[in-house]
Parts: sequence; structure tokens; C-alpha cells
Amino acid sequence: MTPLQEIISKFQELVAQVPEIFQPFIVMLAGAVPFVEGEVAALIGLLGGLNPVVAGVVAAAGNFISVLLVVLLTSRARTAVVTRNRVRVGATVGAAAPAGHPEAESAFEETAPAKPLSKGRQRLNTWIVRFGVPGASILGPFAIPTQLTSAILVAGGTSRAWVLLWQAVAIVLWTTISTVSIWAALTYLVGA
Repeated sequence: MTPLQEIISKFQELVAQVPEIFQPFIVMLAGAVPFVEGEVAALIGLLGGLNPVVAGVVAAAGNFISVLLVVLLTSRARTAVVTRNRVRVGATVGAAAPAGHPEAESAFEETAPAKPLSKGRQRLNTWIVRFGVPGASILGPFAIPTQLTSAILVAGGTSRAWVLLWQAVAIVLWTTISTVSIWAALTYLVGA
């Protein structure tokens, strides 16, 4: 038995101590974690001895549920901010402060420059411009987690339904590719 086969065997013994009914839920919870997502969660399920189909489905489901929650929360936050800004602008239109008043001068002050964007955020913004929401959703996992990609898209004003559709496509695509690849590697290369 090779060292890798021994590690897999020990991991499967550890997983066997968890009741069988809870094993898919653990993989689902792993799929909900950013940076782990469906791909690594499927690996955990396969190494734990779950059926490849079950491991892939529950990993993708966990990832999508977390994306759904992020999209709903981001959408509500965006709506609150946009509504608040509209109320604030509506209240200040026509109400001018007297000349020399500090409020009159502060209305025309320059705003401080924003923090520079991270490399992942720059890459995602490039993909959004170049490929739109479908491309950003499918290519996004190469730069940042799907949860962050979906939050950025919704915060930017993209429709929730459109973001959820393309995030679902991306999650299913990448989780399926990784599950099949990992299963094939474990079956044919490692012999586990």
C-alpha cells in the first residue's frame, strides 16, 4: 500500500465514525465555505468514500445555497443604499446653504481617492467588461470565490435572477469537472 493510499484509508476510517446520514451534510457545509466551494468539497466527499454522484451533487448544492444567501443579502443591502441615497438627494435638491457656510463649501470638495483594487478584483472587473455576467461567473472562480463574484455582480446592479442563473451554471460546470477528474484520478491513478 502506497503512502497516499494509507492516508486515504485513514481518512475513510475517520469518516466512517460519522453516521452515514450526516456525511453528505458535512460535504454540503464544506461546499458553502468560500475558497473551498464545490470543487474541494467534492474531493472531501470522494476521499471520505461517498458515491461520486452524491459527493458532486451535495457539494454543488452547498455552494449554490451559500451563493443564494449572499445574493439575497447583497441585493437587500444595495436596495437600502440606493433608496437612502435617493431620499438624501431628494431632500437636498433646492436647499442651498448660504455662501461662506461650511456646508456650501463641503458640497464641492473632492472625495478622497478609493483604495486600489486587489488583483483578483481587477481580473474579475476585466472579465465582466470583456465577457459579461456569463463569462465573469464561469471564469470568476479562477480569481475569487463564487460568493464574492456574485456579491460584486449584484452590488453593481445586475439582476439577481441573472446572477443566480449563471452562478448555478458555473457551480455545476466546475463541480462536475472536478468531481469526475478527482474520481478518475482516485480510481485509475491511486487505486483507492
